[in-house]
Amino acid sequence: MTRLSVNLNKVALLRNSRGGNDPDVLRAAISCLDAGADGITVHPRPDARHARTHDVLALAKLCRARGVEFNLEGNPFAAPRAGYPGFLALCERVQPDQATLVPDGDDQLTSDHGFDFIADAARLREPVAALKQMGCRVSLFADADSGPALARAAELGADRIELYTGPWAEAHAGGDAEASLALFAEAARRAQEAGLGVNAGHDLDQANLGAFLAGVPNVLEVSIGHALIGEALYDGLAPTVARYVQIVRG
Repeated sequence: MTRLSVNLNKVALLRNSRGGNDPDVLRAAISCLDAGADGITVHPRPDARHARTHDVLALAKLCRARGVEFNLEGNPFAAPRAGYPGFLALCERVQPDQATLVPDGDDQLTSDHGFDFIADAARLREPVAALKQMGCRVSLFADADSGPALARAAELGADRIELYTGPWAEAHAGGDAEASLALFAEAARRAQEAGLGVNAGHDLDQANLGAFLAGVPNVLEVSIGHALIGEALYDGLAPTVARYVQIVRG
């Protein structure tokens, strides 16, 4: 069964644009979980544009209390700075159920590519091992067109990959989804044959999620934030989450 983890970065972004604590990220998380979400995701960036350290601490506590998964995303190679202790330090402090490593930089508006499992292999090995020692399940952000290199993620000690689904969303919107879906299905098959679980995320929405899950076998988790929060502006947060839950349950 596919699980839904709601990414609350955009709620934090809206709050940060004005200051204060409105909208309240923790209250949004409670609404999502009450509506049936299986977990919560945040991706705290070093520049603090989205979720911040205090959000991570509060959400981790909430998820433990509710018995749901907390997924913390981030770049393990981003240098610590004021207000951001570094991704591994955050993980050590809150011990998320899942740590998803993403190769993003400060100049990126959003995560837009996965790791190169050949070029990045040597430097990924150490943070993956450190996170596994903390008890975290480790997922690595991956491009669907990585081909045989996807198997390297398993050799590095990762438990899962998260397929970057931006290209799928673009193809679906352009009416040219068949070839893209076949590429993602093949990537999932390669990963699963290597012993990796498969997650997916980025630009998934109510229009394209069902077709993706129907065509890509055994996706364990989808992490959805931007589209879900956008749709919630029109329809309300709880009803929107409930509709996503209905889609992932099939």
